[in-house]
Amino acid sequence: MDVFFYEAFAEEAEALRRYLGDGLTYEMSSETVQALDHPAPPARLISIRTQSIVPTAWAASLDGILSRSTGYDHLRVFREHSGSSLPCGYLDEYATRAVAEHAIILAASLLRRIPAQLRQMATFDRDGLTGVEFGGKKLLVVGVGRIGIEIVRLATGMGMSVRGVDIVQRHSDVQYVSPGEGIAWADALICAMNLTPENAGYFSSDLLSRAKAGAVFVNIARGEHASTEALLNGLQRGILGGVGLDVYQDEPHVAEALRHGGLTSREAAALRTLQALPNVILTPHNAFNTREAVERKSEMSARQVRHFLKHRQFLWGL
Repeated sequence: MDVFFYEAFAEEAEALRRYLGDGLTYEMSSETVQALDHPAPPARLISIRTQSIVPTAWAASLDGILSRSTGYDHLRVFREHSGSSLPCGYLDEYATRAVAEHAIILAASLLRRIPAQLRQMATFDRDGLTGVEFGGKKLLVVGVGRIGIEIVRLATGMGMSVRGVDIVQRHSDVQYVSPGEGIAWADALICAMNLTPENAGYFSSDLLSRAKAGAVFVNIARGEHASTEALLNGLQRGILGGVGLDVYQDEPHVAEALRHGGLTSREAAALRTLQALPNVILTPHNAFNTREAVERKSEMSARQVRHFLKHRQFLWGL
């Protein structure tokens, strides 16, 4: 076949079929590479998302890998570990607005104590549910790239005072501060950084300990930026007032452990502990998932596949 698609959830699979049309041969599965445990690649071109771990031994049997994501840190890891220069593709911007909105929704829900409100609805109990309004509150956006600047604009439109942290200060309308200064100032923190070897573990227990008491933390970037242990520690010590996560450390194994209960993952167990707290919201790496973004994503994926099959290179690739 021309291409095999892993990790194609229902709505995405439907859109992909429309954009692929009848001219290509392909198959799809909602499972990851490791869950299906194929002994060899089912096609010379495979397409994954961010939770599949492609065996390095497959490099010699593949013509290319397309990740249906804008992030490509996992593709770099595959090429490094396999010692291969295999063409690897990713997608151009397709979900900036969707991810930025999700970040704001998580932050707003934590500031208004929505998780606790949902729990206490059973008894119509309003004690301890008093939240705060966005107007006049302080937001720190760490990583002011395409998604980060959209978060800045949305939050500013809601009346928040916003500052940014970034090694590249490309936006003249953003007030940039140091991490230490920003975290001590903010009522809410949103991580929107690209993952690099240099910023893994960025939100350490030490950095989080400098946060304003009661600040809420949201991560829609990569789980490796903030360890579950550091976040649990911040919540248990009363430093953080809430945590909202859409991404997770060791996400491929976490996702498999949560999908297939028989599997074990230390990180998944830690997340279950985190999720049990009344000031935590966890979503399944779903910030991108709007109808509009899925349409853009599927159209770009089909375009990437056709271009690669014709030219043996990707429109956007490594």
